[in-house]
Amino acid sequence: MKHILIVDDDRVNLDCARATLGGQYKITAVISGGQAMQFLAANLPDLILLDINMPFMDGYEVMNRLKADERTSSIPVVFLTAEKDEVTESRCLGLGAVDFIPKPFIPSVLIARIERVMMTLDQTKSLKQELNEVKDQSQRDALTGLWNRAYTTETVEKKLSKGEKGALFMLDMDNFKAINDNYGHDAGDKTLLMLADTLRTYTDPDDIVCRIGGDEFVAYISGQTDRGALSSKAGAILTDICRKLKESGIETNSSVSLGIAIAPDDAEDFEKLYKSADKALYYVKQNGKNHFHFFSEENTLAAAGMSEIKNLSALHDEMQRADTFAGSFLVDFHNFRYIYDFMHRQAEKSGYPAVILVLNLVPEQGFLPGSDAQDKAMEILEHVTAKGLGRRDVCARYSNRQLIVILPEANVEDTKSLVNSISGEYESKMRDGRIHLFFDVAELK
Repeated sequence: MKHILIVDDDRVNLDCARATLGGQYKITAVISGGQAMQFLAANLPDLILLDINMPFMDGYEVMNRLKADERTSSIPVVFLTAEKDEVTESRCLGLGAVDFIPKPFIPSVLIARIERVMMTLDQTKSLKQELNEVKDQSQRDALTGLWNRAYTTETVEKKLSKGEKGALFMLDMDNFKAINDNYGHDAGDKTLLMLADTLRTYTDPDDIVCRIGGDEFVAYISGQTDRGALSSKAGAILTDICRKLKESGIETNSSVSLGIAIAPDDAEDFEKLYKSADKALYYVKQNGKNHFHFFSEENTLAAAGMSEIKNLSALHDEMQRADTFAGSFLVDFHNFRYIYDFMHRQAEKSGYPAVILVLNLVPEQGFLPGSDAQDKAMEILEHVTAKGLGRRDVCARYSNRQLIVILPEANVEDTKSLVNSISGEYESKMRDGRIHLFFDVAELK
């Protein structure tokens, strides 16, 4: 039952209102403004039915006190008074009352007016809840449910501006692309969800955990600056993630690197704290990965120059981490150009056979795919191409509709047969069916 507080110094009116509404609502009745304020100090009713003319503290003063207190400012108030003039009603509504009922009241009218107010309150509450849910969704990462970058930036900045101490963890998956390439994007998504759940496990409700994008995450640890405690937390996170990756059966030498920056020691605002954590992460990436590191200018400069000296065996092991999956070697187009130049010179000087292949995604005539559909088609093409080609082949994204491939020791006819197989695999996975695969192939001369 909803709870109504009735405030009236006339006991006859008080008893009549209580009798009228008591069958549908929980009623608390008091005879003065002072008693009302004492009751409200420990209780928050759903609605207040308030008389105006009372000794010591009239209804207007009670109303002003309610609106001045954050706890009670949103409680709806209905004035119930013998004064029926327009000036009084206008003043009541101007103070924030939701309704005005003259006395003596008719019981059926009182019930109807209160029911209308309660129904409006329920509708407003439902709408606010829906709006809050929409707002919450707009601040969340769609895949993991973690906070997104915009919310995290704003919220952590507010905390820091108030002088709050804390630490920012920046995490990045090592060799994550190999998971997508070797096991598919579903496995990649599951890995990201696992990482998100692990961060939730090792953080408190006051902390802010965020997916920045791709395989990059941050976690703001509120109030914690002790390096020993932060080291224990970071170590536990890395150990747990590595264990879960191993248990999942993923064999790509994937792991997690983590950089840590502390506020206010390393920075006093979010942007600088973020950059400091990023520099600490870079240091880890330059020095073997799968570890954590605290930001310091000295180590940042060292990472930009020469990291630790490694012997040939260690270098070999580290280079092996770069490509441990079946299928073609995937690189960005900038690096592809160097490989292409090398292969082209080999073909010119020694007749080394090689084929250059371009795979094109072309929408059906009259169909204009959105960016999501185009990106999905490209992801599928990259996946089936990487799996369908050999480990000696090199593949790169040339545009959002094209892949370019070099196939060493190949000829045009065999390549056409191979592409037909890739095309069939692409068409079977592309549910939309309105973005088709075409190709051009030629000898590399």
